[in-house]
Amino acid sequence: MIDDPMDRIAEALERMAPAPLAAPDFDAATAFVWHTEPDRLEPVAKVSRVDLPLLLGVDRARDTLLQNTRQFAAGLPANNALLWGARGMGKSSLVKAIHGDVAATHEALRIVELQREDLPSVGRLLNLLRGASQRFILFCDDLSFGNDDAHYKSLKAVLDGGIEGRPENVVLYATSNRRHLMPRDMIENERGSAINPAEAVEEKVSLSDRFGLWLGFHPCDQDQYLAMIRGYCDAHGVQIDDATLRAEAIEWQATRGSRSGRVAWQYFVDLAGRKGVTLTAS
Repeated sequence: MIDDPMDRIAEALERMAPAPLAAPDFDAATAFVWHTEPDRLEPVAKVSRVDLPLLLGVDRARDTLLQNTRQFAAGLPANNALLWGARGMGKSSLVKAIHGDVAATHEALRIVELQREDLPSVGRLLNLLRGASQRFILFCDDLSFGNDDAHYKSLKAVLDGGIEGRPENVVLYATSNRRHLMPRDMIENERGSAINPAEAVEEKVSLSDRFGLWLGFHPCDQDQYLAMIRGYCDAHGVQIDDATLRAEAIEWQATRGSRSGRVAWQYFVDLAGRKGVTLTAS
């Protein structure tokens, strides 16, 4: 029997505290998704991605990120990367495709997807990854920050690492539609209303400067758009003549008011369905 009130309080707190997170089995998969409440890394049996050669119109970004990833997988110095720019031009697809390509020859390479809303927990995630023998691409898709959004402070734990430094076996790849991770109108509003306009936005805008690689994605032209669709057709065995493909694909883009890799894929999915071709993830 415990007589000391302090001992009883300590014992009650221990019962209330969550059990320590078990060390994940990083050999269970090559890809994981980080979840909180409770903290856990869920293995992904099959990653939804396209083959790297099918990503057209992003040659410079592809080559730069591929080289950076190969260096990282080989235990060499590598940079965090921010993939920013036009919607639907394959930013997240490129990250997943490059991971699949490099992991085929570097068995210890893993990718961990981190949702933007879970950024405050990134310190706990890094503690799990720090001591592992594998190497991890920490992937945060569609990253951006609004007014009075403090999540960007958590991101500094990955980019700057604080007193411990970023784990040597972790690199961050993030995608965003915004070069500075925040809307331009918000930048202008803060500059116009703050007592010290430069300092008002410097902390948030400078966050993007902490990425060693900035890779820009821009809208594709019509030839690239059609080439993307032809590439999908050839890869999946969908038969269609060039004239019909061109006419249908241009009409498809017109009905959506935009032209991008995502629109090209959406047209191809419709075409494959009409042709009775089943698509399987790579």
